Amino acid sequence: MFKKLRAPDNKTLNHSGRSFIGETLQLEGDFRSSGSVDVAGLINGNVYVSEISITETGSIRGTLEANVVEINGHIEGKLVADSIIIGKNAVIKGDIFFKNTLKTEEGADIDGYIKRVNNGKENSDEDITIEEIVERIDTRKPKTVPAMQHKEAV
Repeated sequence: MFKKLRAPDNKTLNHSGRSFIGETLQLEGDFRSSGSVDVAGLINGNVYVSEISITETGSIRGTLEANVVEINGHIEGKLVADSIIIGKNAVIKGDIFFKNTLKTEEGADIDGYIKRVNNGKENSDEDITIEEIVERIDTRKPKTVPAMQHKEAV
């Protein structure tokens, strides 16, 4: 009549699930998921996920690393992702590092450094030209200009 249930294997992760952190939920500590996560509550800790969407009521205080990020809430910490979409209501206080795309809607509040990181791609001609301009050292000797002879007023 009753079947004996086997305990789930905690070492394997479900790669197709979507998790939700509700408005009334506050997590303390690091959060990891191989799936997608929707955050409407607060996470105090580092977040490592495949895909994340932060709603207007959602907040993260810590480093966020993901493949795809959509932000409409608050982040206080470093953000590292392949693709990032920043909504008009987003508030980000921290550095942003992206690999492929960064889209920002007008009205977003960003206080931090934004940098596209090289993901092993070849430098384009434009990238190389810019690097040469910035890093070029002028090897020419400066011209010597003779000192001006001052005539005394008579």
